[in-house]
Amino acid sequence: MHPNFNFKQFIGITLLVSIWINISEVFRYFVLVMPRVKAFFDYQPGIADMSWSIFSIWGLWDILLTAILVFVFWLYIQSFGNTNTAVWLSGTLVWGAVFVIFWVATANMGLSNWSILLITLPLSLLEMLVGAWIASRLYRRKA
Repeated sequence: MHPNFNFKQFIGITLLVSIWINISEVFRYFVLVMPRVKAFFDYQPGIADMSWSIFSIWGLWDILLTAILVFVFWLYIQSFGNTNTAVWLSGTLVWGAVFVIFWVATANMGLSNWSILLITLPLSLLEMLVGAWIASRLYRRKA
């Protein structure tokens, strides 16, 4: 357990875990999500396209997502210790609060097909669980 929050350690772990999160997000989007979203909108120009400005905003989004995951993981290890329970709970909580809400809302508003949730939700859950597991290993290493 780490009863005192160490901001420098948090930043370091967040940056390291964000490497995995960015790789996972980019792969999922370009290989699985983008083609399906473009097809859903009949390949209309400008839909699901990626520019450098959008890509840089996406990078910031991934770092924010990672910071939330690492912080929630840190909170859980205060109660459960650095265990698989903390990995599972933190990864699942962040996944539900971010990805489930986002993709259900997107499909509900007609901005994607409901079937895309069968791809995005399991892969994003895996992304969050692996991210929490990496954070667990890094916190153990720095303990």
